[in-house]
Amino acid sequence: MRPGDREFANIVRQYKSTIYTVCYMFSKDEDEVADMFQEVLVNLWKGYGKFRGESSLNTWIYRVSLNTCISADRKRKRIGRHAELDMEANLYEDNDQDTRQIRQLYERIGRLGVIDRAIVLLWLDNLSYEEIGQIIGISTKNVSVKLVRIREQLKQMK
Repeated sequence: MRPGDREFANIVRQYKSTIYTVCYMFSKDEDEVADMFQEVLVNLWKGYGKFRGESSLNTWIYRVSLNTCISADRKRKRIGRHAELDMEANLYEDNDQDTRQIRQLYERIGRLGVIDRAIVLLWLDNLSYEEIGQIIGISTKNVSVKLVRIREQLKQMK
């Protein structure tokens, strides 16, 4: 193992759930999420030597993860999705009111545009408006305005 390999492996372990969360926002299919996760890791590895520390490591990882997933999502939409037959039934699925509302919220978030979805994801992950702006590449004020518009859009969805 090269000296940087161990450090990179530690970073991946530390930020694994962050990367997975971003990937999950772009697909609910396990295979697609796994593919995107691997692609994010490859892109992080390729860019790791070029990371200059101008932003926090967390911000950089979010940015690489989002850009990778956005690209994969666009590519998938150009190629088209293949429907898979799901023969598994979850007999223990939770159907209480809270679970239905959470499912409905995530379904609505999934219908948002890619950038809006990313902003919501970062906001739900309790990042500050400033951090969200750095990751997405917009001003802090623009993050605030977008979140107000996104909330209204989510309320209007049926």
